Amino acid sequence: MTQPQTRTLATPDADIVYDVRGPLPPAGGRPLLLMIGQPMTAEGFADLAAHFTDRTVVTYDPRGLGRSARKDGRTDHTPQDQAADLHALITSLGAGPVDVFASSGGAVTALELVATHGGDVATLVAHEPPVNAALPDAEAAVRARAGFHEAYQKGGLGAGMAAFMQMTSWRGEFTDDYFAQPAPDPAAFGMPTGDDGSRDDPLLSTRSWAITDYRPDAAALAAAGSRIVVAVGEESAGTYTARSASGVAALLGQEPAVFPSHHGGFLGGDHGYAGKPAEFAARLREVLAAG
Repeated sequence: MTQPQTRTLATPDADIVYDVRGPLPPAGGRPLLLMIGQPMTAEGFADLAAHFTDRTVVTYDPRGLGRSARKDGRTDHTPQDQAADLHALITSLGAGPVDVFASSGGAVTALELVATHGGDVATLVAHEPPVNAALPDAEAAVRARAGFHEAYQKGGLGAGMAAFMQMTSWRGEFTDDYFAQPAPDPAAFGMPTGDDGSRDDPLLSTRSWAITDYRPDAAALAAAGSRIVVAVGEESAGTYTARSASGVAALLGQEPAVFPSHHGGFLGGDHGYAGKPAEFAARLREVLAAG
């Protein structure tokens, strides 16, 4: 595997740290492949990138996460800010338009990138974007989000993550049966039962609510000229992010492309909930080649 070269892009608002695997400009005339997540940082894509040694792959840490330090005095994470950072990064690399594989909150950022800077992106594969507005039970989804946030505020990381996992593993709409469930035991999910007192987690606090509150602009996305493929994991059927992905796909007049495994299907064995990175990479390669 090509060893990544770590670089930093200094912008007025943040120092964006990113990793480059392969030559710049990319060899063979193929677009650079950018892999992005949120709140996941670059290391989460190491296993997937290892299956693309024939392409130049760039991963990064979004501003305020991992190695990318903020200079704007803020703590919130918005698709608009992150899309602006990605535009600056793609411009600095001089390698656009790029192909993008975007996971979860990163898929939301990527939709904003296409809507505002369509010339930056050739093909976007948006894997399970969590967009409440795309759900028929959007109000209930917002209530469910408030539930895991409340659990986090009351009990800390373990309690919040257990409630978050309860929400994201629920299949189907958030009905009265969902809200009637007792609070989950953090230990049952392998989460710590203690409370370290911190309340700044980007996933469990309100800092990333702008991600799930995002409303894709179908007209802007259609006008951008980029190819967009919304993707969903085969094991995710009926879950929150699979349903929201299907809703975003419908907004764009398409059916979601099915990928192996689950929401983190590209993750390897070093992660707590490993997927099938080899099979996932093969499917991603197939989808990218179809464009």
